[in-house]
Amino acid sequence: MTNPGGFFSDLKILWHMAVTGGRGRTHEERLENFYSGQASGYDSFRKRLLHGREEMFASLPSVPGGVWVDLGAGTGENAENWGPRLAEFSQAYLVDLSSSLLKIADERIQARKWQNVRTVHGDATQFVPPEGAADIVTCSYSLTMIPDWFLAVDQALRMLKPGGTFGVVDFFVARKWPAEGLTKHPWSTRTLWQAWFANDNVFLNPDHIPYLQSRFETISLNQDRGTVPYLPLVRAPYYRFVGRKPLNS
Repeated sequence: MTNPGGFFSDLKILWHMAVTGGRGRTHEERLENFYSGQASGYDSFRKRLLHGREEMFASLPSVPGGVWVDLGAGTGENAENWGPRLAEFSQAYLVDLSSSLLKIADERIQARKWQNVRTVHGDATQFVPPEGAADIVTCSYSLTMIPDWFLAVDQALRMLKPGGTFGVVDFFVARKWPAEGLTKHPWSTRTLWQAWFANDNVFLNPDHIPYLQSRFETISLNQDRGTVPYLPLVRAPYYRFVGRKPLNS
């Protein structure tokens, strides 16, 4: 499974982030090019960069016998965030386009002896569980890496049962003129973070939160900033959104 990380493992990951950037003709090729060389140390580094995941999963409801779908699941670490509640699902699907990351997820499943979790090499904008519907769908730092992210949101809405829950945690930048109640970012935040992340094909978007709120009933929304490894004075903006599919949808 994943290694414990360390300084030299971090250097390798930082090199991939700074130099490779993820090249290829298709989205799948770019993902695999970016992650294949850093998959083994992925979890250790991202744990210090991707904030709010544990809090988001803790806020999601328990659905005994239900179906959970994680879109852009990567190494499957999100399954750990359910703790003992993971066993309550009848089935969980970890969907991703990166074979290298899914290999780590398969190793995790075998090591944990999870009987109700399986990986799916597939497109988040098209996947539908064999059961035909899901009770909970999540996207953890994956929407910013999906070119047609709005199609992934629409697909989550379609596959969810009425009243089902959609949880998202990701980086973002605010609109220049955000709606009342939403965070306002200065020009430097809106501009510099978009450019910094775009080098790795991570596209921060000011429309994430407004679009999510237009498609789902908002249960909770948190907008915050988190630390960045080796940059002690820097805080990257991120949000946590939990929404409900309307019962009449």
